[in-house]
Amino acid sequence: MKSKWYSLLSVILLFSLLAACSGGGSGETGEAPGGGGTEAPSGDKGKTTVQFWHSLGGKNGEYMDALIQRFNASHEDIEVVGTFQGSYDETVTKLQQAIASGTGPDVSMLERAYVQMFADSDVLEDLTPYLEGSGISVDDFTPGLMGHSTFNDQLVSLPLNRSTPILHVNKTLLDELGLQIPTTWEEMKEVANALVVKEGSEYKRYGVTMPYDTWYPIAMISQAGGTFFNDDHSSIGFGDNGAGAKMFAYLKDLQSTGALYYPPAQDSGNIVNSMFVEGKVGMMYQSTGSIGGLSSTVDFDYVTAFLPKDEVYANPTGGANVTMLSSSKNKEAAWEFIRWMEMEEEGGLEFILQSGYLPFTKKMVESEKMQALWAKEPNRKVAYDQLEFAVDTNKDVAWPEIMHEFFSAIEAIMYDSKDIPATLDTFKKETERILAQ
Repeated sequence: MKSKWYSLLSVILLFSLLAACSGGGSGETGEAPGGGGTEAPSGDKGKTTVQFWHSLGGKNGEYMDALIQRFNASHEDIEVVGTFQGSYDETVTKLQQAIASGTGPDVSMLERAYVQMFADSDVLEDLTPYLEGSGISVDDFTPGLMGHSTFNDQLVSLPLNRSTPILHVNKTLLDELGLQIPTTWEEMKEVANALVVKEGSEYKRYGVTMPYDTWYPIAMISQAGGTFFNDDHSSIGFGDNGAGAKMFAYLKDLQSTGALYYPPAQDSGNIVNSMFVEGKVGMMYQSTGSIGGLSSTVDFDYVTAFLPKDEVYANPTGGANVTMLSSSKNKEAAWEFIRWMEMEEEGGLEFILQSGYLPFTKKMVESEKMQALWAKEPNRKVAYDQLEFAVDTNKDVAWPEIMHEFFSAIEAIMYDSKDIPATLDTFKKETERILAQ
């Protein structure tokens, strides 16, 4: 497994600017990078400093800064220093380098697909005794969000800024055309095509869009009855049953009529969000973490809905968990920050209410504030309800490396219109090569 760690390290260093799912952005916290859990400056003698690395910029970064400030204000003997480290992949790269040099933080946000890689390298603290000592059970957390927490019989991460893809809908446009929100792929095709406005050779409005990402194709593969990996993780699970070819053929068919706008890879999330807000597209596959920002920006009747099904409803989870590094010299203080952030109302709940990410504990779900918000903004309740169909079939220590091969397949098909079966066959062979290492 150690050899695979170094193999994955080289790949992620090379591709560090690609993110597995949206949630990074720009806008630093202003804190200088630090590591290892150092003593506080002399003016704060006796105060333990906890270094916390995260990947949230923009508005979500501001919400995380506010969370850290609330913690520091309520703890006289602990000071958390939060540092924005860039995208999820950039944070992983910096974390690997810091671990190797002995300068890692005490606590780090870690995109859920990378947790297994770090867990298999024995660099994450087992949180089980900390939970037990605090009277917390794994049953206290939201079902559907714990799939990337336990590896090798150790609980090494807890959910934090978690999300799923969801369908965002400009209901005003649909109502004007007498259209219903689609619940199936076939209905999506009809509605998306009906929304298209074309003047000459130029499309003035598209039907549906989605960011450039592996997330949405993986969701659709699951909806078509496939899995990303086969049962023994020796190959892909969507080749022989045709789910992958069916999914890409469906997207290309929509793309050919203007029913689907597939954006350029660079800054795709912001591009599609802007198009949706401006009414240039009627529907959008996008993260549940976008709900808060969109709700405060759009000037039309905006609703969310489950991702349309093919054979079944299905959607992968995304976002990041929080971990403690086993090298931390301030584990009790680090755990107090994690515990407070996970379980206290003034901790993570406020962050979730502000950002639109999914509530990650049952206590959050049942809180008066969450229930009141859902009553006021039912879009967020839809996001939580969709967790009933959460499924993560790309869970493997080799996923970070295979992800980049899948990006290449997506680019070949969606941008260059390469032959779908041939492209997927090449991807399958590359996946089998990587899994066999």
